[in-house]
This record gives sequence, C-alpha cells and structure tokens, in this order.
Amino acid sequence: MDLPNRPKKNRTLLNISFAAVALLIPLLAGGQEYTLLLFCIIEVYIIAVSGLDIVFGYCGQISLGHAAFYAIGAYGTAILHNTFGLPILLTMILSASLAALIGALLAYPASKLVFHFLSLSTIAFGEIVYQFLIHSPGGITKNFNGLFTQRFSIFGYVFRTNAAWYYFGLICVAVFLGAKYYLVNSKTGRAFTAIRENTHAANGMGINVRKYKVMAFATSAFYTAFAGAMYIHLASYVHPDTFTQRQSVLFLTMLLFGGSGSLLGPIFGVVSVELLIESLRAFQDYQVLIYGVLMLIVIVALPGGLYGGFRDIAILGKGFLKNHSRHRLDKGRE
Repeated sequence: MDLPNRPKKNRTLLNISFAAVALLIPLLAGGQEYTLLLFCIIEVYIIAVSGLDIVFGYCGQISLGHAAFYAIGAYGTAILHNTFGLPILLTMILSASLAALIGALLAYPASKLVFHFLSLSTIAFGEIVYQFLIHSPGGITKNFNGLFTQRFSIFGYVFRTNAAWYYFGLICVAVFLGAKYYLVNSKTGRAFTAIRENTHAANGMGINVRKYKVMAFATSAFYTAFAGAMYIHLASYVHPDTFTQRQSVLFLTMLLFGGSGSLLGPIFGVVSVELLIESLRAFQDYQVLIYGVLMLIVIVALPGGLYGGFRDIAILGKGFLKNHSRHRLDKGRE
C-alpha cells in the first residue's frame, strides 16, 4: 500500500498476498466462531484506529476521547433503527455523519489548543458523552441496562454467521483504507502533514490551519463512529462501560504500537495488540497496566511503531545488499 523504496512489482505482489490471506481467514479458522469473531472485532478496530491516525498521525492533533465517537456511532445506529425502522446500513451512515458533525463542532474551538490542553479537552468530551449514555433524557440509551439491536442485515439478508459478517467487514476495511489512501495523498492530506510538522510554517504558507484541523477531526470521527456502528450490529448489544476512557487509550495504544502516519501501521497495531490481549485474557484486570507498558516500549524502543521498525529493517537490508553487490562488482573488476 504505502511501502516506500520497494519496486512497484514487489509492492503489488505484497498487496495481493495480503488480500489472499484476508480472504482465506474464514477457511483457515476452520469454522471456529470465536476465532472468526476475534477477526471481526479486529476489522472494526482497524477502521476506528485508521480514523484516529488521520487526526493524530497525519494532522498531529492528539485525541484521548475517540471512544465518544465510537459510542455515538453505536448508539446512533441502534436508536435510529429500533425507533424508526430505517435500514441498518443507512442508520450506520447517518450516525457516522452525526459524529462527524459533532467532531467538527468540537474541533472548531479546540483547534487553538495544543499539546496537553487539547488532550484534556478531548478527555472531557469523552466523559460528557459517557455521562449522557448512563443518564440519558427519557432513558433513550437505556442507561446502565445497555442497548440491544439486530445484527447487520441488507436487503432482508441477515448476517447470522461470523463468517458472513467477516466478509462484510472486509469490504468496509477495503473501502475505508482506500478512501484514506486517496485522502492522505491529496492536497488535503499534504496540508494535514504540513500542520503536523509545523503549524506556524503551514499558516505562513497560506494553509487555513483551523479549516484543515476541523476537517481532520470530522473525518476521523466519521471513521471511528462507523466502526462503532459496525460493532453494535456485530454484538447486537452494547453497554456504556464499553465506551469509557480505557477504550480511547486502547485506540491510541494500538496506533502507537503499530505506527502512526501510515496505512499499514494501524493494521499492524490492531492485530498485534488484540492478539496479545487475547493471549493475556487471564490478566484482564491489568489491561490498563499492559497498555502503559506497551506505550513505554514503543516510545523507548520503537518510536515508529512495529511498521516503522519493519520498514527501517527493510531499508537497512536493501542498503546492505546493494553495498555488498557493489563491493563484489568492484572486486571482480580488480
């Protein structure tokens, strides 16, 4: 996808290999529903973390409140479907659009904030949404009872098996990653990068900093909210405790562990962290501690995340092979 310093042919073969493995996962899982459910959740998180990467990795704006957008997408689609009987796919898009609007409204005044002030404002926003979920007017969110809804269906076909839902999620991942690829390589994406590198220089170049920060937040909120909508129609039930500060920390941990500012980084981060958490299920009471340790490892040993580390190793290996070949050629000429 975005692997630099690789021949185009090798890059195409790598993409085909990724696609083939992704398509074959239901077969490789051998029909085990729990394993397929785990991969379905991974698909949901890939979209959510890719959305966070747009605002954090590309635009340089830290957010510790993305669980709020995740909740808006989940509760929004369920309430619209349960109350008005609208098609599920339509309610997912509407709830994600609502989250994008709220994200833009939040970003407009917050665009002047930087560093810990910005992170504190997003934490406050996340707490406001959580309090709304547990103390909603008229009990529209069912408060602490949680909210039930139907599994995803389209044109009357209900995705009852995890294998069927997995392929729907795979299509969503492909669409959102494709959209992200074109966004970050467009004029808007270049403006995001300029703002991340130096806000004052970007402003001096004529870039409307506030406008692009608002766009980044709105786009990021849409991604994460759509992931939340996917999640509730996968599980058919959500509880407010799913959308606490811990969920926002998990998103950020996955992004940092995989590598921000890239297409493959969120995938690396989500898969590795989710599989690690699954293997340490017996220590679930210490999840926050585990997240903290992972973030320390990334900050100290892998500042570019797993993807950045693999990319650096590939570049060093290519340089070594090139120098070795040149040395042999020079030796042969002698």
